[in-house]
Amino acid sequence: MPKPIPIEKVQTGIPEFDLILRGGLPRGRIHLLEGAPGTGKTTIALQLLIQARCDGKTGLYITLSEDAKELETTAASHGWSLDDFSVFDIVPIEAQLDRQQSVLYPSEVELGETVRLIIERIERDDPEVLVIDTVSELRLLAQDQLGYRRQVLALKQFLQGRRCTTLILDDLTHQDGTSDLHSLVHSVIVLEQLERTYGAARRRLRIAKMRGADYQSGWHDFAITRTDVLVFPSLIAGEHKSDFEPTTMESGLPALDDLMGGGLTHGTTTMLVGPSGVGKSSLALQYVTAAVRRGEHAAYFSFDENFKTLGLRSIALGIDIREAVQQDRVGWQRANPSRLSPGQFVWQVRREVEDRNARIVVIDSLNSYLSTMPEEKALTLQMHELLTYLNNKGVVTILVLAQQGIVGDVQNPVDLSFMSDTVVLLRFFEAEGEVRKAISVVKKRTGVHELSIREFRLFPDGMQVGPQLMDFRGVLTGVPEYDGVAETLLNAQGEAG
Repeated sequence: MPKPIPIEKVQTGIPEFDLILRGGLPRGRIHLLEGAPGTGKTTIALQLLIQARCDGKTGLYITLSEDAKELETTAASHGWSLDDFSVFDIVPIEAQLDRQQSVLYPSEVELGETVRLIIERIERDDPEVLVIDTVSELRLLAQDQLGYRRQVLALKQFLQGRRCTTLILDDLTHQDGTSDLHSLVHSVIVLEQLERTYGAARRRLRIAKMRGADYQSGWHDFAITRTDVLVFPSLIAGEHKSDFEPTTMESGLPALDDLMGGGLTHGTTTMLVGPSGVGKSSLALQYVTAAVRRGEHAAYFSFDENFKTLGLRSIALGIDIREAVQQDRVGWQRANPSRLSPGQFVWQVRREVEDRNARIVVIDSLNSYLSTMPEEKALTLQMHELLTYLNNKGVVTILVLAQQGIVGDVQNPVDLSFMSDTVVLLRFFEAEGEVRKAISVVKKRTGVHELSIREFRLFPDGMQVGPQLMDFRGVLTGVPEYDGVAETLLNAQGEAG
């Protein structure tokens, strides 16, 4: 069996894009970058030429849609310079032609002359990396599909005889919807911009074709910032397996660890379920601070709560997470779904795990993550892939899910329990004229756990979990009733409120 021939790659200047391309664009080939106006084609093309300059390669940018001054302004808006590579802006040929000539149709003259100018400039500069922006202008000059394809094919044959990596841009402004260049080029990269009902537009890309080279298929979110193009490769959990001991992570509260069967197991997902205000985030915070005290790194992604509120609540619990965040022992991030794409969120989680070795990840809450991006139909699938990845990396993952309602008919807004290895149920109950809180474990795949219900309270010096309470009824229905004696409940003296 013949061995595959190694392909030399040209880096794009966007590291995560190169990951999707398995090293970069194949050298010496013609690549098509297509997308509607505003999707980021010119920005990506400029990054390619800037990287070529950094690698000591010669570059040429041929523009038919905007002049060199406009291109320089675009580059300057990102803090980039066009020095050390050539920019050739072609004046529309129709402005140079005598419209009275009758030997040839003007469209044939215009297109042929434009292609000739392009070829002459390429021969003169002999670039190693070439950008042609945009082929749509050639298509408009032709006004005839056959003549246009003939000229583009001639340009392709000319380029194939050179060691030049070519990126052709297409803004898809033609109305016939045909992919007339796909069969002529070696690879096709598609850019797309999706407008949301509310919030920032979402950009994504995919590799539609790449002859003879491996790449990561599917859609990948990307963002254009003030200084960079950031690509977020879609997650393939099966590519991220690691060896780890399935030990348990303790909370620092013996009674809570007893309820959990010793603690939360590394490489598993725990879902904290309960109505608003019952203490789900505080319980997650307890595990985060316990991990920090052991010298482990923790990551907390909050969709609902700002850092100031979280800090004040942690102080009320006797924890004060603010110092741990300042010392970089906790990676705290406020996630704003109206500005954040799903791929970017997954990438942020990966950076905490892979770059900072986070051993516990908290996502608070799933409700906000899912409800604030209703356009994203594959969010549940992406979350499943993310949780599988975290389990493969041996991370303890805690998901917070707020149920609808406070007491009585408490319902789940979405059923994601199948994703979790452990499900912890938190409920309000009434006893001795007070509203109290109960905690129980209803599911744990990795071992035994207590089947009982315990009371817990939030004191100024931390969380307190009481002994087993055997006289409960109606916990799972959402209306718990306690028929036991008051002496078995936690003493509320010293409570902060």
